[in-house]
Amino acid sequence: MSTQPAASWWLVPRSGGADAAGPRLLTWGLLFILLAGVFTAAFAALDYRWNWPAVWRYRDGLLRGWLTTIALSLAALALSGLLGVAGALAARSRVRLLRAAARLYVELIRGTPLLVQILVFFYVVADAAGVQDRHVAGTLILAVFSGAYLAEILRAGLDGVGRTQWETARALGLTTAQTYRHVVVPQALRQTLPPVAGQLVSLVKDSSLLSVIGIREFTLSAQQVNAQTYSTLEAYLPLALGYVALTLPVSLWARRLERRAQYDT
Repeated sequence: MSTQPAASWWLVPRSGGADAAGPRLLTWGLLFILLAGVFTAAFAALDYRWNWPAVWRYRDGLLRGWLTTIALSLAALALSGLLGVAGALAARSRVRLLRAAARLYVELIRGTPLLVQILVFFYVVADAAGVQDRHVAGTLILAVFSGAYLAEILRAGLDGVGRTQWETARALGLTTAQTYRHVVVPQALRQTLPPVAGQLVSLVKDSSLLSVIGIREFTLSAQQVNAQTYSTLEAYLPLALGYVALTLPVSLWARRLERRAQYDT
């Protein structure tokens, strides 16, 4: 007869065990109640007079700004993914010019603030290239910015695959493309999914800086509502909830992919 004690609801099962839905939901419910209690007590101590009716009149503008943020983020996510893959492959290329260009791109973007990049790219580069559409320019700026971080993340993941894996694949007669597809990418994917998900979430939040070039996305819409109503908390609390609604699905999707990519070694 087994003498192993039953796991308590507050303990996560040991590695390999299945986590029951009941204890998990109970844990999240308790955390939500605790967080709600903290904020309720804080606002009660503030004795703030809420003015939700004034902000409610501008709900259409907030909704349009939120939808604009979604469109900008989705387009930038797709383009930054392509730039990240291209940058990672260029950084591992045997062609010196490609490798140097990838390193310059990554270090230049990562070493300068996004706000400066937005101003320089929009008022200098985009203007010289004849790109007048602010939404197109903003999407390209976000993609270039995030692509540099993704390139470095993916490069590190590819470099993390041991040389013995490459040599074994060559010994089996696999081509370079087959080696990447069947050997290297699946292993690199496990290592890079968490930081890639973090970067994608950051990209969605970084889109708020596009308000400096006049793109009426979610943040600028909230700023305009605040300027019209002088109701700061009522304008910015929906802003916070709106960004959570955008970033949470990305995080959950990445966690699901991470679980699917796991395997025993």
